[in-house]
Amino acid sequence: MPIHYPKLRQLLDQGVQLVEVLPAEEYAEMHLPGAVNIPLKHLDEATTAGLDRDQPVVVYCWDGL
Repeated sequence: MPIHYPKLRQLLDQGVQLVEVLPAEEYAEMHLPGAVNIPLKHLDEATTAGLDRDQPVVVYCWDGL
């Protein structure tokens, strides 16, 4: 489901976690403030263990914004 910036800002203010799934090199070039990087090819139970399971997560790919 696409989320446009005003809605994303509202969600971030409510504590949503932001995960960018591009490779680390692309994340380093540019990412949204507060986003953590978990490359899609590495997205699994181990790499998401640091996320708060009680809070919603928005996953994005900068190419899609």
